[in-house]
Amino acid sequence: MASGDLVVLRREGLYCPHGDFYIDPWRPVARAVITHGHGDHARGGMGEYHVVREGLPILHWRLGTDCTYFDYAYGEAFRLGDARVSLHPAGHVLGSAQVRIEAAGQVWVASGDYKRQHDPTCAPFEPVACDTFITEATFGLPIYRWPDTSEVAREIVEWRDHCATRGEAAVLLCYALGKAQRVLAELAAWTDQPVLLHGAVQTGVDVYRGAGIPMVATRPVSETEKGADFAGQLVLAPPSAAGSTWMRRFRRSQLGFASGWMRVRGNRRRRNYDRGFVISDHADWPDLLRTVRETGARRVIATHGNTDALIRVLNDEGIAAEAFQTDFGSEE
Repeated sequence: MASGDLVVLRREGLYCPHGDFYIDPWRPVARAVITHGHGDHARGGMGEYHVVREGLPILHWRLGTDCTYFDYAYGEAFRLGDARVSLHPAGHVLGSAQVRIEAAGQVWVASGDYKRQHDPTCAPFEPVACDTFITEATFGLPIYRWPDTSEVAREIVEWRDHCATRGEAAVLLCYALGKAQRVLAELAAWTDQPVLLHGAVQTGVDVYRGAGIPMVATRPVSETEKGADFAGQLVLAPPSAAGSTWMRRFRRSQLGFASGWMRVRGNRRRRNYDRGFVISDHADWPDLLRTVRETGARRVIATHGNTDALIRVLNDEGIAAEAFQTDFGSEE
């Protein structure tokens, strides 16, 4: 890291010395700017949480309402110390944001997690011009290229109908924040049959419905009659449900998984999924490269994921690229 950098890596996380704040810190700090509500980015114990307004209900759900929150509209500038900060759409999940920092004659942008595909459940990604771009690289390998999500939703409906002919339930594993809601929103174009939800998914769906996000009709599995036949029903559940006692209520079922990792067929086989559906809330390889180019950044810092390939390609293009080793994971 060079002297005068607007963001440096500390044991607590990504720190902005000019603003005296951290971006998605993984240890308790006095002042945190949060990019979105997933657990590896929004953690408890912070003195202050600065967040985009659309993301506030998610933090209330995840962290509670007793924390000290400051919320802002997308693009609204605010001061933290000597830094001028603003939050811009990341297209990852509802209320997700990139963090733009302007100080000492420089502009840096920290992307958080982001994607470029259309998603009816959140504001689309907005390229933000900057000198230095801190980008995620969760799927930073050329093999990762996403199909059209609407067509994948059609394939999910076809899978549910196929299961119906076999007297089976179609249980689709997907993450409870962002992924499940996106699937439900995309399904609305292909079916009006209600989808059954695991309790852990239901809570997140309620948050999105409260924000006015349209989705196909849903019903909690817990409200079905005891001994009900689930044949031909599509059920959304978190990955933790696989192999649990909760699954025993479905006497006959197939198990699917919706994730960018399903782009590699071996991942589905190793996890014994009957079907894999390629739906990701992160940018694929072409969109990672496209995004870096659209920012105009001459310096890039890649975080979590497959950083090496991205750094190599950017360096070959004359962009100074390096990596931060962070504690961020992947909800996928």
